[in-house]
Amino acid sequence: MDKSRRRSLVLIGAATAATAAGIALQAFLRRPGEDAAATAELWNLPLQDLEGNAQPLTRWAGKILVVNFWATWCEPCRVEIPALIRIQEKFSDKSVQMVGIAIDSAAKVKEFAKDFKIQYPLVIGRLNAIDVTRKLGNQSAGLPYTVVLDATGVIKMRHLGGIAEAQLDETIRSMLHDATQTSA
Repeated sequence: MDKSRRRSLVLIGAATAATAAGIALQAFLRRPGEDAAATAELWNLPLQDLEGNAQPLTRWAGKILVVNFWATWCEPCRVEIPALIRIQEKFSDKSVQMVGIAIDSAAKVKEFAKDFKIQYPLVIGRLNAIDVTRKLGNQSAGLPYTVVLDATGVIKMRHLGGIAEAQLDETIRSMLHDATQTSA
């Protein structure tokens, strides 16, 4: 490997490590009430389905809720959509609900949903949805951004960028396992 390529790989690795450390530090420094306030804003976010009807997240209260903020123009969003579809199909009978909050126009989302054969609910979030993601820990306001809440509405996972299917699968399985242990 030449010196230039090795240097590039080292810099990429260092940048990745610094980003991970920053995210971990940010989570560590969050004040106790911040999550509750941000989660309340998420539940109260004004959302509309693709026909323009109000569609509050509270409709899915009591389920494990995977909320994915995305846009049709976002390449990492487009890449992760097939995994999200498979996760929803896999866990649909286990009180798990995927909801996509698009930061986009309803017309573009309808076309996209048809092309990708998305079966889980898609709703339209306005620009205030991006503000809510910031309060949920997405300081860069990047997309995609995924938040997983347990059946009681507590945030169990946050992820900026395209999420790996295996990571989401493991998170949900762990939450389902914890729920059965608690109820036993």
